[in-house]
Amino acid sequence: MSELISSLEAALKTLISPLEWVMLFAVVGGGLFLMVHSKGVPLLKLRPAFKLLFLKEKNQGISRFQALSAVLAATVGLGNISGVAIAIHMGGPGVLVWMWLTALIGMVIKFYSCTLAVQLRKVEANGDPLGGPMFYMQLGIKKWGKPLAVWFSIAGLFGVLPAFTANQLTQTFMNVVQPDSLLSLGHLEWKFLIGIVLAVASSLVIFGGLKSIVKVTSNLVPLMVGLYFFMGVFILLSNSEAVLPTFGLIFREALSFDTAVTGGFWGLVILGVRRAVFSNESGVGNAPMYHGQSQSSKGTDEGLVAMLGPLLDTVLVCTITGLIVIISGAYQMNDLNGIVLTLEAFRLLFFGFGDQLLLLMVVVFGISTLFTYSYYGVKCFGFLTQKKWGMYYNYFYVGSIIFSALVTVEVVIGIIDLAFALMCIPNMIALVYLAKGVKQEMRERNWMS
Repeated sequence: MSELISSLEAALKTLISPLEWVMLFAVVGGGLFLMVHSKGVPLLKLRPAFKLLFLKEKNQGISRFQALSAVLAATVGLGNISGVAIAIHMGGPGVLVWMWLTALIGMVIKFYSCTLAVQLRKVEANGDPLGGPMFYMQLGIKKWGKPLAVWFSIAGLFGVLPAFTANQLTQTFMNVVQPDSLLSLGHLEWKFLIGIVLAVASSLVIFGGLKSIVKVTSNLVPLMVGLYFFMGVFILLSNSEAVLPTFGLIFREALSFDTAVTGGFWGLVILGVRRAVFSNESGVGNAPMYHGQSQSSKGTDEGLVAMLGPLLDTVLVCTITGLIVIISGAYQMNDLNGIVLTLEAFRLLFFGFGDQLLLLMVVVFGISTLFTYSYYGVKCFGFLTQKKWGMYYNYFYVGSIIFSALVTVEVVIGIIDLAFALMCIPNMIALVYLAKGVKQEMRERNWMS
């Protein structure tokens, strides 16, 4: 088993190596193009974006708040809590700067992609909207949009598997609860049992479809984000004397050519981009699949609300996590990585039991992520086959939860990074090609000349 996992790790590293440069060019290059194309106007409209979040329209579809909650359920959580720790462990504190810059670019990407998801979408026989990257590719790019949509959807079948979440939830339980001390079943047996429990819990929600998912996530996510925020702020205030020096360290390390990550300075930049893309999924094309179901009649309204995603999950939550991990010094412990590293940081800085409180939040974040990711896969499979067959993807999805609980974190990170790279390439091509339609609506609303 260990030899098979090692071989899989090596194969994934070989495949990811050239694609990570393509992803860097697609996300950063494409995002900078959209930043110039929009003259940065969307970033100046955060106040209207928050107002729109709670306004409802009398159209069919889910509310903007429900759409953003579902997207945040997938991005705020283990990607921010565990992914940041992995990035700092691999590249040092400076990786945070490149995550922040990618997040700002990601906000503009989210604005464009989710605007297009409303502008170019289908309407089902019952009046419900049906939008996402595969639809704006197919409807907006007449000659070669369909092949791009198929490419995106095939990659999406694997990119939205719950590999990272199921793996890190299992790892969290094994390290904090230490079930072997309660009942000696064996390490692998406990992981298998946890995988079964997560699979069953996910099945209870995901087979209920979109409405069941958004109902659960819109109740869970705001509560958990608020709890995490207040706990994180309390820790930072309690260690306020270390906050400014930590920011100084972060910026010094970001520009250092002698970094902890393999590949030096550019390796550090790529690592920051990869982890930021994983954290907020900008450019990947997941978020438009939820925002495309919104009741919004104007695409740019939905785009502004979607833009809040990277602001909340990468700029806010990742920063809190990163500061705590660095201030605690836990990132310098070579035997710690992923969620285990973050748990140790919280334990050190929050009265010795911060890891137990974080465990509660991680479980809720993780399970809500399992719920929301399933819908992405259902939509991709439904597009490739027939919409009514989409729900069959959930059986494959539930089975992958058990597999993900058993393998190493390096394997699951490799699978996701590879699939996300293959998703973002067709999506960023489509966004750049269709950008003129977004700009036209911005002009119609007198946002820019």
